[in-house]
Amino acid sequence: MNKIQCAIALGSNLGNSLNILEKTIQIFNQLSEVHLKSYSHWYKNIPFGPPQPNYLNGCAILETYLVPDKLLETLLKIERQWGRVHQERWGPRTLDLDLLLYGDLILKTDTLQIPHPRMIQRGFVLIPLAEISPDWVHPLSKKKIVQLLDEVDCSGVSLYQPN
Repeated sequence: MNKIQCAIALGSNLGNSLNILEKTIQIFNQLSEVHLKSYSHWYKNIPFGPPQPNYLNGCAILETYLVPDKLLETLLKIERQWGRVHQERWGPRTLDLDLLLYGDLILKTDTLQIPHPRMIQRGFVLIPLAEISPDWVHPLSKKKIVQLLDEVDCSGVSLYQPN
């Protein structure tokens, strides 16, 4: 079985978000079942949903032998390590990991949809993903990530500059 390349979105707006995201990248590097290929810069963005702190977001490209459901289990386990509790939709969180793309797979189950259903509407996802994988073709739209980026509102998203 060949390794599959997948794209993961990372986000945090509770706790020390920069530390959480950086340590999550280190966790990816230590997992035997995935190989971290690359990751983006971090981007600050204004959140959707209820009033809450701004987010830090980025993306990572992983290679894995894991099937999508098992990869999702791994991502949820990492979220729980940071105290993530799935409560309020679009609410604040210590860590949010979303499986965006899994090769060119199109999948819809009760627990997982690939490609991620809202990724093409979100500048805070497309900006970092275009940074590390601009030519990846979204399997439903058949457009490259960099093309999708041109079609989305990216106001409120900026490169994170630590003080």
